[in-house]
Amino acid sequence: MNKKVIIRTLEKIALYMELKGENPFKVSAFRKAAQALELDQRSLSEIEDVTKLKGIGKGTGDVILELMDSGKSSVLEELKEEVPKGLIPLMKLQGLGGKKIAKLYKELGIDSAEALKQACIDHNIQKLPGFGPKSEDKILKELMEFDSKPGRHPIWKTAEAVAAINEILEGITEVSEFSVAGSYRRTKETSKDLDFIVATSQPSIVKEQLLAALPVQETIASGDTKVSVTVEFQDPIDIDFRLVASEEFVTALHHFTGSKDHNVKMRQLAKSQNKKISEYGVEQEDGSIKTFNSEEDFFAHFGLPFIPPSVREDGRETDRIEELPELVSIEDIISDLHMHTVWSDGAHSLKEMIDACRSRNYEYMVITDHSQYLKVANGLTPERLLEQNGQIRELNKEYDDIEVLSGTEMDILPDASLDFDDEVLKQLDFVIASIHSSFQQPQEQIMERIHTAMKNPYVHMIAHPTGRIVGQRSGYDPDVEQLLDWASEYGKIVELNASPYRLDLAVEFLEMAQEKGVPVAINTDAHAIDQLEVMAIGVRHAQKAWLKRDNVVNTWPLEKFKAYLKK
Repeated sequence: MNKKVIIRTLEKIALYMELKGENPFKVSAFRKAAQALELDQRSLSEIEDVTKLKGIGKGTGDVILELMDSGKSSVLEELKEEVPKGLIPLMKLQGLGGKKIAKLYKELGIDSAEALKQACIDHNIQKLPGFGPKSEDKILKELMEFDSKPGRHPIWKTAEAVAAINEILEGITEVSEFSVAGSYRRTKETSKDLDFIVATSQPSIVKEQLLAALPVQETIASGDTKVSVTVEFQDPIDIDFRLVASEEFVTALHHFTGSKDHNVKMRQLAKSQNKKISEYGVEQEDGSIKTFNSEEDFFAHFGLPFIPPSVREDGRETDRIEELPELVSIEDIISDLHMHTVWSDGAHSLKEMIDACRSRNYEYMVITDHSQYLKVANGLTPERLLEQNGQIRELNKEYDDIEVLSGTEMDILPDASLDFDDEVLKQLDFVIASIHSSFQQPQEQIMERIHTAMKNPYVHMIAHPTGRIVGQRSGYDPDVEQLLDWASEYGKIVELNASPYRLDLAVEFLEMAQEKGVPVAINTDAHAIDQLEVMAIGVRHAQKAWLKRDNVVNTWPLEKFKAYLKK
């Protein structure tokens, strides 16, 4: 349990209460408690008694203590039962907050997107105080666009489902081996559904336990070796489970990982060697079926090195075999240059983040809390930043196994100025510049803002350069090629933000960065210790662009990194 989990839970309780139409003072109490925790510059382990914090009362304190004790909130669970599930997706519609949705539910009985759409068509929305014809038209337009979006799930949503299913499969003793397959294993940004390969000698028992443990909305198919279900974790998603014998596991995993083009290319290669690939194994010239202990063995059988799932896309990967040894891998990563602590909106202290990076055997790291403009993230004033800078310098003296660098994630402001002046910036080791506001500005203004940061001699990196959220928003629409040309001209680093929410830059732009010789940093943007783990997703995303380790800053030894910053 950490501060961020508690803050999110308190905010979620406030939202559900608002949707239920609870007393506004009660709703406000949970939001104030969340803010009190957010603004406290200590991690959870450093706060002696969290219930004594100003802004946390008896009710909110009890919720926090229950979360710390059990990891769950009975208040939230009860609210989830009481509030219609169909109201939650309506929060995704622009212009509809908790209060307005609660009003629609109370006054018109609207409890789903379908009911809201019909109310718009019947012109019932405009009759409510606070709405009107324009609001009604806007809601209907939003609903139409929402309906037209393809039925694909962003990786940050499917990651939650995969984690839950992994936990279920780990608990079934009759399962000897399992893995997610399909587009998720290839680290595609979105997936239509999920595929799991499960090795077992008792498929009927495994099937029975799976169906009992999963939150099944609908069973699509249920045979001896395949189970297809629609499950609902947050949103409904279709999942195929293929139950195979242990000896078939590797070839089944390869087959159902895909892609289609990769499999076609592998079948053609097998045919040229008088062999035939199927999900059950490889048929030899004499008709026997060969199986394998690992995918490495499978590829070696055809005279190939292991091809990572992330690059198995267009079939041309077998023509780029000589590049594979140069491809960046998770083992190459020795640093993380973008993370947050309790000084701004992170969950853990400086020391806790340092110890977490030490446990990952990193050679160096950078603390980069938000700047003052981002008040919602408790951004640091110049005074607080320099105070933190001093603490980092002192802490760094305690360690001989990691170098802790002082930095900031500084906002590029809407008027194309920077959030800190040069007198502050030159006292730091590493400066990130980011856009977090005014996304709707014309591209010309966006590029003016980015150019300001690029020209500044104390700025080292542009973070999440397009501002996108995978499957949710496209960002602020910069001219990425121009951005990369400036990065090349001014000697800046561009970020691949490894958060599955962002994966920013996208693959096509990472390819462009490498072609232009612009160094890329793969960073977690971690706001809590557990988020440091997303580095692995970031590396796989980088592999999709065939990024070489030498082009990835996080693989550079400390001296090379420092020399680049000085240059």
